[in-house]
Amino acid sequence: MDNTNQIQEELVTKVMDALDSIRPFLQKDGGDIELVDVQEDKVFVKLLGNCSSCGISSSTMKLGVENTIKQFAPEIQEVISV
Repeated sequence: MDNTNQIQEELVTKVMDALDSIRPFLQKDGGDIELVDVQEDKVFVKLLGNCSSCGISSSTMKLGVENTIKQFAPEIQEVISV
């Protein structure tokens, strides 16, 4: 495996760990989150269940999801909900 793949794999693992850490809070409100893709310094996620239609989902994305992912993986610059 070349170095780029290994770095990408480690980054995806960090992002998954971040999502796992916030998943219980989303599930408590009847929602969930799914990792769609990681491209360079961007993470693409999809909010599921109640989270997909919730009026405050954009602040949940920025304040909760993006901040948590950046704590686990500081190299991530942006989290995009698709």
